[in-house]
Amino acid sequence: MSTTLVTDIGLLVTGAYGEPPRRDTTLVLEDGRVAAIGADLPHPDQVIDAAGLTVIPGLVDGHVHPTFGEWTPAQNAIGWVRNYLHGGTTTMVSAGELHVPGLPFDDLTPELVTSLALTAKYTTGRVRPSGVKAHCGTLLLVPGLTEGDFDRLAEHGIGQLKFIFYDWNRLGDGEAQRYVAWARERGMVVKQHSGGVSRSGSSKVAGYDVVSAVGPDVVAHISGGPIPMPDEEIRQVIGELGDAAIEVCSSMNYRATIQTIEALRATGGLHRLTLGTDTPGGTGVIPRGMLRNVCFLASVCGLDPNDAVAAATGNTARLHGLDTGVIDVGRPADLVFLGPVTGSAATDGLESFALGDLPGISMVLVDGVPLVTGRSEQTPPARRPALITHAAG
Repeated sequence: MSTTLVTDIGLLVTGAYGEPPRRDTTLVLEDGRVAAIGADLPHPDQVIDAAGLTVIPGLVDGHVHPTFGEWTPAQNAIGWVRNYLHGGTTTMVSAGELHVPGLPFDDLTPELVTSLALTAKYTTGRVRPSGVKAHCGTLLLVPGLTEGDFDRLAEHGIGQLKFIFYDWNRLGDGEAQRYVAWARERGMVVKQHSGGVSRSGSSKVAGYDVVSAVGPDVVAHISGGPIPMPDEEIRQVIGELGDAAIEVCSSMNYRATIQTIEALRATGGLHRLTLGTDTPGGTGVIPRGMLRNVCFLASVCGLDPNDAVAAATGNTARLHGLDTGVIDVGRPADLVFLGPVTGSAATDGLESFALGDLPGISMVLVDGVPLVTGRSEQTPPARRPALITHAAG
């Protein structure tokens, strides 16, 4: 059993929606999981001095488009996952491996999409690129899939499904609704592209009428990916699909995002808010995308920064069926140590977000293992660095 004691945490943000942050505390980690909060530990294998920084859960990017490994043809870039890790992202959820060169968007068959999902699951999804928990192998839902296909994919651990290229002209035949029912019976999560067409030009427009008829678990990039549905339809979806997660992405329309947050707040639905970057893609490769999302929500949309962090961590993990995103006993020790950069008026990480100031990341742990130390390569340094020391004897 390996043990770590994290000392001098200035502010601990747990990522659980509605749970207040804790000041001046400690963490005990055992075998990659949180064993205790606010406790001491004699003779740990290592000690991490948090240097008064803010500790939050590793960010959970609920909307990425991986291809193979760390290569993305969408931007002809290599190494993007490592860069996102340095931006604080420790978990990613694929919204479809749809940038594979030559993929025939207008002629996707059940055989092709199931094969693509399984290939992604057993390649990129198997190796944890740069140590990041990449949940790959999202099934692109197309007409003609059978319940047997769902059984087979569930047996292989495929847990995420996506409507994006489905022909909504056949919405009335009930097939899409059967897919949602089959998925829920098997513990799968169904995400639905919403709004106008995406970069490919082949995705199908989905406003309130389509989204409400399908009833997905997650309404993808409701405020733009990159084009949202009209404001009134956003409010209808939020008000009438009370159980659906509402996703906001870096590909957002900023004005529509303000409308989205106002509608969620008015309906008491901020616990439904999830975040993603919708990258790599036309939006680019943005390692600090999740941090920028939190900054925008807290500084422009008026969201409490503690709730904005929860949206980027615990909410997104919970609403995608994952066990990450929350700092609690028994949970994975995926942690980000961050704080104000020199020149910021903020005194801690939450104040940085509230001001719209990008915080500096000093350290990132995944399953208790330090993968980023000293400082991030993608943010300015925090005023003080977290330090690792090995316990004597």
